[in-house]
Order: sequence, then structure tokens, then C-alpha cells
Amino acid sequence: MEKNVLLQLSHISKRYKTELALKDISITLHKGEILGFLGPSGAGKTTTIKIITGQLRQTSGEAKILGTDSTNIDESIYEKIGVVSDNSGIYEKMSVWQNLTVFAKIWNVPNTRVEEVLNQVDLADHRKKLAGKLSKGQKQRLVLARAVLHKPRILFLDEPTSGLDPSTAVRIHQMLSELKESGMSIFLTTHNMEEAAKLCDQVALLYQGKIVELGSPQELCLKYNQDKKYQILLNNNTEIILEQNPENAEKIFGWMKQNMIQCIHSCEPTLESVFLQVTGTALNM
Repeated sequence: MEKNVLLQLSHISKRYKTELALKDISITLHKGEILGFLGPSGAGKTTTIKIITGQLRQTSGEAKILGTDSTNIDESIYEKIGVVSDNSGIYEKMSVWQNLTVFAKIWNVPNTRVEEVLNQVDLADHRKKLAGKLSKGQKQRLVLARAVLHKPRILFLDEPTSGLDPSTAVRIHQMLSELKESGMSIFLTTHNMEEAAKLCDQVALLYQGKIVELGSPQELCLKYNQDKKYQILLNNNTEIILEQNPENAEKIFGWMKQNMIQCIHSCEPTLESVFLQVTGTALNM
């Protein structure tokens, strides 16, 4: 593996009896990158994480994490990764502080680091509160804090903002961006295409166990921008959508000269509409 490649999947397939859950999956995660693994429930996202982290053995193909084959992971690898999933539980009868200090001892991390992550996830004021008394969003932030406590090189996030209120989701997005800037790599599974477009450097669109598209969010949206159109709002609040051609360019230029345009937007597709074009199926949120 190249120096900056922390994760590499090559032609991974997984079969459960007669069902082929993953079909020839190949992806690469680099240092300081957020890779989005996107698709509806049942597409194979969680199965992929389990294979990468050694919880499940693939039927064929090769998965390497931090230079180690996923079928031969030892404890040293787990010291370098963090995982947040649906079953990432917390000790509800212990305080927020106690939840983190238990794992700080396991990871041999000083309590000063516990203070850092409490501030990072905005739970410092709740350190004495029992974890079972936290709101759903606060519990999710506590799980995230625990996952990054030991400063892992790769963070695996399985639907990290599912069911959270918008303000909590935004705070988690900010934290993920900060972690990325610090050099951490993030493997994000989600069915939220808007979230992926905002956060991810690269996205893999997964449908029925197969990657149907791979690239940056912008690349994919521009690739499927077949009919170039522009949405224009004039000063009289009239909304107009125009195709890109010389005649309409002259019309827009004329409105600009007369200072008649309030705003203008290009109409390239969203990731969700790209998914629809590629699969013929709307993404089931």
C-alpha cells in the first residue's frame, strides 16, 4: 500500500448462502480524507465496515487496513481505529466523565485528553450527568467522543446523524471537518446524500451490493448534468429557468446590464438525483 493509503478494498464480495450481499467492491481511503459509502438500507454498507474491521470474513477479494490484511487483524490495529455504529452503546448508569475515563484507561490516554474531547463535542457542562439521562443527540456525541479519544488514524461512522435534530447534526458535521483537518481519515456510511455532498471528498454510490458510481460529489453531479440550465430570480420576484444557449446568454446579459437579476443558480443535479439516474430507483430515506 502507498504511504498515504490507509484503507484499500480490492474486488471484495460477500455471499450469505444464496444471497450475494457485496459484488466486486474496490475503494481506497487516503490520509486526511472523508470517503462516503452511500446507499439505502440493505445496500451492504454495514457489511463492508464489518469486513474491513475484521468482524466478518469476505467471500472473495482483499481488504487491507493500515497495511494489514483484514482477515489477520491484531490488537494493535484496533488501537488505531475508532468505530461509531448503531450498536455503539454507552454505560447508562455511569456519568459522562466516567464513560470516557474508563476508555481512557484502556487506551492509556491521560485525563487531559478527556477534557479535550468533552469540549470538542460540547458535553463539558454535562460531565456529571448520568449517560442514561442524556438526549439522543448528546448520547451520539458521547459515543463519537469515545471513538476519537485515542486519536485514531481511521474513524468509521455508520449513519452518525440518523434521527438527530438539525442543530446536533450540524455540530457533528463541524467536528468531522475538524477531525479531517487534523489528518484523521473518515469512512462514512450514510443514506443522507446532502450530508455526503457537504462532507465527503470522495463518494461511492452503493446499490444492491455494487458500487455504481465513484468520484467526488462535484464530479458526479457535473457528470450527470446532461441539460445545462440556470434558475434566475428577477427583481419583480419572477422565477425563470433557461437552458444554456447563445440566445439565452444574450437575454441574461441584458437583464444584468439593467440590474434586473436578484440571483442566479446553475441547475446541476444533486447526489440524490444522480443516484436516481444511475439506478432508476429513488433513494429510500
